[in-house]
Amino acid sequence: MKLVILGRDGTINRYRDDHVKSPEELEPLPGALEAVARLNHAGWHTVMATNQPGIGRGLLDMASLNAVHLRLNQLLAEKGGRLDAAFFCPHTPEDNCNCRKPLPGLLEQIGERFGVDLPAVHMVGASVRDVQTARNAGCVPHLLRGDRLAGVDEDQLQEQIALIPGARVHADLAAFADTLIHEERRARAESRGESVLPATGPGDMS
Repeated sequence: MKLVILGRDGTINRYRDDHVKSPEELEPLPGALEAVARLNHAGWHTVMATNQPGIGRGLLDMASLNAVHLRLNQLLAEKGGRLDAAFFCPHTPEDNCNCRKPLPGLLEQIGERFGVDLPAVHMVGASVRDVQTARNAGCVPHLLRGDRLAGVDEDQLQEQIALIPGARVHADLAAFADTLIHEERRARAESRGESVLPATGPGDMS
């Protein structure tokens, strides 16, 4: 199975400091839904992994979270995409759980559910915490250079990324999808002794 694990806030939809508490507050990022659809059409299964401490803090309940994810899947279906599953941590930092990113518990649950070896799984998110999670779980780490990093000093960001072997940076989810799909096609072509034209667009920033 080819599997990609996606963060949610800042990766698929616009990040909100006050949490996405209802379907009406869900705002997909430009090109993100289409990117998931392209990954699906290229044979990649996509699973979402997200921290939702708003549940632990009483800012939203399970019914509200399920409604948000139902709406997200409806929007994806309109673009021809899907999420195979959504895994979430409902705890606050004070709960000291093992499933809150950057700890690896949530990704380990995904690996067990889908029967995949995590070193072969790509994890993409919009915060340094996401790539730290990927490293801690043994996944291939990818970071999106989006709004969630707007306030992070560039030198400090590069120092943190340098501590995570193999981490790659992309402009957005669309660029990540294009890069992953192109690299897979190139690898298949090279195994057959063929060549593939370079991918177009800004794509990979690593």
